[in-house]
Amino acid sequence: MFKRSHLLALTVVTVFIAGSVSGCASLIIGGAATAGVAAYQERGISGVAADTTTATKLRAKLLEADDKLFRDVGIEVYEGRVLLTGRVATEDMRAEAVKLAWSVDSTKDVINELLVSESPLSDMANDSWITAKLTSKITVDKKIFSINYSIETVGGVIYLIGIAQDQAELDRVINHARSIDSVQRVVSHVRVKAPKAS
Repeated sequence: MFKRSHLLALTVVTVFIAGSVSGCASLIIGGAATAGVAAYQERGISGVAADTTTATKLRAKLLEADDKLFRDVGIEVYEGRVLLTGRVATEDMRAEAVKLAWSVDSTKDVINELLVSESPLSDMANDSWITAKLTSKITVDKKIFSINYSIETVGGVIYLIGIAQDQAELDRVINHARSIDSVQRVVSHVRVKAPKAS
């Protein structure tokens, strides 16, 4: 296991490089730093790359089908499991998003958490705040390997996907989520690692 300070340093370097260097160089260096961070995730560099490819293909399909789908559907991919979140205007749009997710050949599972309703801008601002707050809480918690979690918030509902080291770690993440003001509920699609054979 590596030191948390090393991970935080890698993350800071990634953000700094991506924000301060322009042109192709920033993509190359930023990509290298991101790959360095990815190496510490349970799914590894190849897993991150495969999931990123799946998400990119799905975003392209959503954009080609309907720019509203592209705009309104949130995508998180972890170990080939595609989590769809957000709000769409009709049940047909919801079904189309699921169909497109399954049409990507590297998709292993589709978790459909899409809501059919309009989304006030005030909700989206609050949802972004909740996601940022939870990200901050789990990043500073030394008992949580936060790099292995992805967070989406829709209408005050927090959706989690990723890999937990054990149930105790996942419980800590969920408790942090529930402690945030205006959180309605927490939905976990996190996989708990199997214990190592002794």
